[in-house]
Amino acid sequence: MVMRVAVLSSGGKDSSAAYWWALCKGWDIAYLVTVTITGGDSHMFQIPGVAAVQYQAQLSGITWINVESEGIQEVEIDDLQSALEKLDIDGIVSGALRSDYQKSRLERMCQKLDIISWTPLWHQSPLSHIRGLVDNGFGIMITGVSSEGLGQEWLGTTLSKESLTTLEKLSQEYRFNVDGEGGEYETLVLFGPHMDGKLVVDYQSHWDGVRGHLDLTQIDAVKN
Repeated sequence: MVMRVAVLSSGGKDSSAAYWWALCKGWDIAYLVTVTITGGDSHMFQIPGVAAVQYQAQLSGITWINVESEGIQEVEIDDLQSALEKLDIDGIVSGALRSDYQKSRLERMCQKLDIISWTPLWHQSPLSHIRGLVDNGFGIMITGVSSEGLGQEWLGTTLSKESLTTLEKLSQEYRFNVDGEGGEYETLVLFGPHMDGKLVVDYQSHWDGVRGHLDLTQIDAVKN
């Protein structure tokens, strides 16, 4: 049976990996769904860089659905539910890795909607997960850093086998998650096997001496 699904996407490496997983299964990926936080914080969803998902959707030929939420705890999941209940889908696919908070809320929401929640990355080995993405041609750009050991020079870096080796060594030295699951860094996928083309971005870099992020000033979708 071919499943018809929506992929929850922030534009980063984990949701892109989940999208690719569903694509490899031959499923009908009907929508990319992004929760855009209009408030200051979120317990559930990534905030920086999510506007790029609409351009990723263009390169994938998929409808993009933007769900705005203030990011209020226990309300943001209701905002997502209200959007999903209008869609004709069998379930959702997300890039949840190790957050029980995120996974359990998505599963409870899907129970209410009578659909399935798939989390294909759940408890994958951190290093094998990110190494597999780089090896399979995902262009993972670092858009934010907030961990000791990760300086300003990482902002705007697109991971390669060489830079990933450096990242691995730093994660061991400074004891952070090499896959960024603890919020040590944020990512945006510029290209990959799930996209027919690549994103070309301009940005401004912000660094306060401890942490930093990129503000994307222009995003273009360039098809192959």
